[in-house]
Amino acid sequence: MNNYQLICGSTVDLPKEHLDSRNIAYIPFHFNIDGVEYEDDFGTTITYDEFYKRIAEGAMPTTSQVNVESHIEFFEPFLKEGRDILYICFSSGLSGTYNNACLAAEELKEKYPERKVFVVDSLGASSGYGLLVDYIADLRDNGATIEEAYNWAEENKLKVHHWFFSTDLTHYRRGGRISATAAIFGTLLGVCPVLNVDKNGKLVPRKKVRGKKNAIIEVVKMMEQHAQEGLNYSERCYICHSACLEDAKAIADLVEDKFPNLKGKIMINDIGTVIGSHSGPGTAALFFMGDKRID
Repeated sequence: MNNYQLICGSTVDLPKEHLDSRNIAYIPFHFNIDGVEYEDDFGTTITYDEFYKRIAEGAMPTTSQVNVESHIEFFEPFLKEGRDILYICFSSGLSGTYNNACLAAEELKEKYPERKVFVVDSLGASSGYGLLVDYIADLRDNGATIEEAYNWAEENKLKVHHWFFSTDLTHYRRGGRISATAAIFGTLLGVCPVLNVDKNGKLVPRKKVRGKKNAIIEVVKMMEQHAQEGLNYSERCYICHSACLEDAKAIADLVEDKFPNLKGKIMINDIGTVIGSHSGPGTAALFFMGDKRID
């Protein structure tokens, strides 16, 4: 058995039970809502329903990146046990956490020169980030060395596609993803911006679509255009949502209709409290393996 620990951040937006079952450790991010700071603990302390209900009532949560000291504190017990570390980190295009993780890794490698500490910038977020982590867990379970798993991650991370839309533009305007004017007119006209994550791991608006039904069709159309093997796609597909389960199910139904060879059942996840602090309610996202993101 390979003697290394696979680690990710809580922002992978996969169920806690899933990560535990796969022996994937996770370092928690934190968020603040209504003046109280909480650990991003997969809806344990504050359920996702309660979290999005508070936002709908006017709460504006904030988040904080994982600092150097927290990374060291989390990593060090594994190194003391004689285990190497492969940490797949939340996108550097969305957080400074990756830089902090690299600083922590360098400090720990000096303290434990006999151990290996690899840090991968996933350039991904939410369940797309989680999809990458799951593939790396497959490699580990099939006997890949830490170097082989690290190299595969670096070579394939830009093949993970993230396509999503939102019916509530408030938080995208707040985060500067779209202008205030675009948010106002978009809301009035029922426009749903379709976004993806680019090669630098940043959120980028790609299209403006009138109406939620057309937005659902559009994100699935992006899968048709970019998925490996096209309509013969035979890998995993994940979907996540922020308080809009019916939208996620509608995407899943359309994907299953168009892609009959999927690997297993589509996993539908909640967008967690950290990503959800920036997306707000009403976001639905589709993730799959495809051609390399080049822009």
